[in-house]
Amino acid sequence: MKRTSAIAMAMSGDAPALAASDGSANTPLEIQNVQIDGGVAESVIAEKKIGERIKHLRLKKSMGLVELGRHTGLSASFLSQLETGRVVPTLRNLARIAMVFSKDLSYFFEAEPQTLFRVHRRKERVRMPQTGVDDPTYFFESLGYLVPDRQLDPYFAEFLPAKPGRVPRAHQHEGCEFLYLLSGMLDVKHGETTHRIEAGDALYFDANTKHSYVCPGDVPAQAVIVSLQHPLSHQLVNSMRPVSSTNGRPRGGEPVAMHGKIARSG
Repeated sequence: MKRTSAIAMAMSGDAPALAASDGSANTPLEIQNVQIDGGVAESVIAEKKIGERIKHLRLKKSMGLVELGRHTGLSASFLSQLETGRVVPTLRNLARIAMVFSKDLSYFFEAEPQTLFRVHRRKERVRMPQTGVDDPTYFFESLGYLVPDRQLDPYFAEFLPAKPGRVPRAHQHEGCEFLYLLSGMLDVKHGETTHRIEAGDALYFDANTKHSYVCPGDVPAQAVIVSLQHPLSHQLVNSMRPVSSTNGRPRGGEPVAMHGKIARSG
């Protein structure tokens, strides 16, 4: 039988059960409708990628061929031939394997996933001022706006020197925040405690607690801020306690309410 014929039969679901040499038990198996691109499937099978993907899943679970055979009802020798591309599986046998690894059948026929990699050129970034005020206290640039469904939000922020009479505002949000000060000085108020940091210092804190920033120097302070907007676990929140600062003193600060200013793409 030609390879293309076997592929066509497998794709249509009309492929006969493999001979006894595959070690499978001929028990009924419900196979759901799977939308698969025929051209992609031809390429995947022709290039032996199904076997590679099966082997990848198996090794990721530290599972041997014999153990996989026990779960699927297929012989170890047949699975070995399948992983090396020497045989073409039926949808029935592929479904058995997919269920072991909690995968859909379509997983084996999808085009190779693209590794996430994005470059954000400096000239392409947009400098945004603090919103809702006539006299902004900071400007920021998103460093991750081109990444869809991103897990964290990185920003470049520039804090302008404080002015007398400016009313400080604090903000809070779910998750954690990381700040690395590139230049200048910054007073960071977290809860009731204010910490002064200088260039080269870094902070990592629970963003559920009200926090604010103010630049006490005569020159702007520049920082990289990364916000991870996922709720902290209850255990982690309980384990976090305010740390007293030897050089801390009560001060107000203008919040960097960058979160949510730029809509996520994707």
